[in-house]
Amino acid sequence: MPVVSISVNEKMLEEIDRIQEKLGFSGRSEVIRAGVRMLIADTREKEKFTGEINSILLLVHHQDVESVVTQIKHNFEDITTTQVHSHLKGGKCLEIFILDGEAERIEELAGFFLTSGKMEYVKLIVA
Repeated sequence: MPVVSISVNEKMLEEIDRIQEKLGFSGRSEVIRAGVRMLIADTREKEKFTGEINSILLLVHHQDVESVVTQIKHNFEDITTTQVHSHLKGGKCLEIFILDGEAERIEELAGFFLTSGKMEYVKLIVA
């Protein structure tokens, strides 16, 4: 089996250890493999969507990365029907985007947020 090394910060490592213990995984590698399997399944599911779709994109991020959200969202105003911004506890923000457009374009927007490395949570829900 090939070996892949990854770097994580202390907070993420603590979460991996917490999940390992709570769910009974045999080790950290098993937790990470399960997460990768979930990402693969989610990506495959979204690849099935074509044409015009409606969707909701949920983001949670820290307030100090608001500029990243603003920069990305301005490039996708053509598919954004509504955006709601709400302040949460602990200096976090919730963004809700209601989207209407080509599936490929919506996936592109979600991908930018997901790969930015600045979001704590990204979830695309297709209606």
